[in-house]
Amino acid sequence: MDLGDCYRLLGLRSGASFADIKASYRRLAQQYHPDINPDDNKAKDKFIALTEAYKLLLTVVLPEETVAHSTQVSTSGGRDDAKATHRQKTPVTTVTSQESGKPKPPNLLEIEERLKWKTYEQLQRFLQERRFPQAIALAEALADRLSTDAEVRQWLAIAYQIWGRALISEKQLLKARIYLKKALKTDPHNKSLWYEVQRDFQRLEQIF
Repeated sequence: MDLGDCYRLLGLRSGASFADIKASYRRLAQQYHPDINPDDNKAKDKFIALTEAYKLLLTVVLPEETVAHSTQVSTSGGRDDAKATHRQKTPVTTVTSQESGKPKPPNLLEIEERLKWKTYEQLQRFLQERRFPQAIALAEALADRLSTDAEVRQWLAIAYQIWGRALISEKQLLKARIYLKKALKTDPHNKSLWYEVQRDFQRLEQIF
C-alpha cells in the first residue's frame, strides 16, 4: 500500500492535513468497525485496511500543532531565544534546502530528525512482522521526503533486499529479482549490501 492508496482509502486527496486524516479515519472506522458489523467480513477487511492506511499516514504527516509549536519556539523570547541560539551553533544549521539553497531553520530540521527515527522504528516493526509491502511503502515515503539522506536510502535498499530474499523463499523469482535490483540501484556504493545481494542472486540462479 503506497501513500496514494492510503489517502484514497480514507476518501482524501493527497496532501490532506493531519486533522482531515484523523477526522476521516474516525468517521470510517466507526462505520466499518467489527462491533457494528459482527457478521460482515468485508466490513472487517475494510476496517483493517483503513487502520493500516491511517497508521502509515501518521508516520509521514505531522500534526499541525507540532509545526505551530516549533514556529513559536523559533520566534519567542527569553529562555526559548537562548535555546534557539544554542541550536544555531550546532552543525545542523548548515544543512540547506534543495528548493531555496538557504539554511533550514533548526526547528524544522529537528522535526524531520524526529520523524526519521520514528519512521525507522515503525519500519523495523514491519520487517520483523514480515509486513513487507507496508515496510516498502513506508521506506519509500521517507526517502521521498528526505531524498538527500544517505542513511534513509540505505534503509530503503535493505528493505528491498529483505523483501527480495523473502520472495525467493516464496518462489516468486521474477519479482524477487526486481526488488534485489532495486536494492542495488538505491544504494549502489554499499559494499556489504552488494555482497549480500550477490549471494541472493546466486540462490536465484540455482533455483532456475
